[in-house]
Amino acid sequence: MAVLQQELTLGEAADQLARALPGHRVEILQGRLTVTPPPDGSHGLSLTKLCRALERAGIAESDAEWVQGVGLWLPTLPSDFAIPDLSIVDEDFRDAHVTKNYYAPNVFRMVAEVTSSNWSDDLGPKVECYAQAGIPAYLIVDRKHDEVLLYQDPADGKYPDPVRCKRGQTVPVPESVGISLDLAVDTLLDGDD
Repeated sequence: MAVLQQELTLGEAADQLARALPGHRVEILQGRLTVTPPPDGSHGLSLTKLCRALERAGIAESDAEWVQGVGLWLPTLPSDFAIPDLSIVDEDFRDAHVTKNYYAPNVFRMVAEVTSSNWSDDLGPKVECYAQAGIPAYLIVDRKHDEVLLYQDPADGKYPDPVRCKRGQTVPVPESVGISLDLAVDTLLDGDD
């Protein structure tokens, strides 16, 4: 008996995987489908501490918002999209809806990733994709290499070399976010105060 199989587009395959693997993050980066398992507790605490710091610094009184897990449409290839761990966006970002749950890159002021098992995506393809999308700042809490990287001000689709911050240092939140704040590297890496 012959079985008729339908060939899926990359977007359809991503949708099927997202439904089949609840809690996993499914993204398409540079035409490559990626699936990341749910994060560990330290990863979640790092994001919680970052969000609390943003709140204390007055982001609610600015014209920006922080959101977790919102889709970012990437202009690199037709099906490309990412779901950053945390995004700082214009408060009216929902007006920039592109498709599905993805929003246009022009409303993103900063994206942040806390590395997990997919650390090589955060340090490689996402740097390239976010720069090509014109994201003003990309913060990477690199738990694999025990440092925080801040990419800023892309030009011609590329970020200049990042600011690298080690334990005991702070990393300034870029002006593009709209608030003044220095973040403790140790807190970002460990999720502790």
